[in-house]
Amino acid sequence: MLIKTGYDITFEMDAPTPMSLLLSVHPSRQNDLRSPETISFDPPIPQRRMLDAFGNVCTRILAPAGRLTLSADVLVADSGLPDVVAPEAVQVPVEALPDDVMLYLMASRYCDTDKLCAIAWQLFGQTPEGWARVQAIVDYVHTRIRFDYQQADATRTAFDGYHQQVGVCRDYAHLAIAFCRCMNIPARYCTGYLGDIGVPAVPDPMDFSAWFEVYLGGRWYTFDARHNTPRIGRIVMARGRDATDCAISTSFGTARLVHFSVHTDEVADDTPASHVRHAA
Repeated sequence: MLIKTGYDITFEMDAPTPMSLLLSVHPSRQNDLRSPETISFDPPIPQRRMLDAFGNVCTRILAPAGRLTLSADVLVADSGLPDVVAPEAVQVPVEALPDDVMLYLMASRYCDTDKLCAIAWQLFGQTPEGWARVQAIVDYVHTRIRFDYQQADATRTAFDGYHQQVGVCRDYAHLAIAFCRCMNIPARYCTGYLGDIGVPAVPDPMDFSAWFEVYLGGRWYTFDARHNTPRIGRIVMARGRDATDCAISTSFGTARLVHFSVHTDEVADDTPASHVRHAA
């Protein structure tokens, strides 16, 4: 299938403000792009792309005083397959984990495992290791937190989410990630596009989505504690320890968000099948 994604975002600055943006499709999906991926700025300004410490495509800009609009449209080829389900995936002993995976066992800004470790072991210590334990965590978080877009809080940690029992997709991801790390299962945060493909459409305005990945059996698997069902058409933009590493914009000064819209829609694929390379 082909998925058309993009956004239109406007910030307002009081003075020239340096910003870093994680608004590009992740390098792991670059071969699936079917149109040029270009961020347009109004007014036009210089931009510089780089890879950050987590391998995400970061665009650095100096936003001018006044209003700045960022927009993009891109076509992405997708297999059309739902998230992989692998009940046989086993938990890897900590001593056997690859060095670059160890980072995702550690506490981070929003995943405060030190406050949740005793709770995690009490809740999940008797569950089978591996996939079943992760699924038990996802099931619990899915029912523990009530989704409420009006209750979004940029400072809410996993521990806060556990007690407040309300939040948005990032809060589901943070609590599930923290519980997994408490149980010695590496987990990392993901953000990207997730449209209503293969599921009934919802009336809520489209937004970027957050989910997470866990390391089992020598590879990363996708889990989504908010929806708790395999989904079609995820397009990852950034991965990291938590939302700090995956923020769509980080401003080094005041940048007020005055407009925000995102779109993700399946479109007709008129490209010959022999010319389409689907994601692995």
